[in-house]
Amino acid sequence: MVRVNFYNQAAFRFVTMSDSGEELDELPPSAKLVYKVLEYDGPLTQKQIVEESMLSARTVRYALERLQDIDLVSQDVYFADARQSLYELEGEPVAADGGSEAEADVEPCCAE
Repeated sequence: MVRVNFYNQAAFRFVTMSDSGEELDELPPSAKLVYKVLEYDGPLTQKQIVEESMLSARTVRYALERLQDIDLVSQDVYFADARQSLYELEGEPVAADGGSEAEADVEPCCAE
């Protein structure tokens, strides 16, 4: 049986492993989408994730629970409205080429 995984190609390359051993590749597509929305748009509330991803609130809530269970997403207080929570990725994000985002922003030095 051949398993095709589109998330291992180009900008959708997932190489993150959790402490529980569950890979991001094994999560449902909704959780992968929520992960990518948080990766590209930074910390967001659940309502903002619903708007960006165009998923239902229930689906986003489930995806966030799955991502929190494997320590890929953290929840914090949203100071603009304390009734809501702010969700962000744990650790340093991985760039599309496999390097870290911090490495991607560094310009190479010119050798003279």
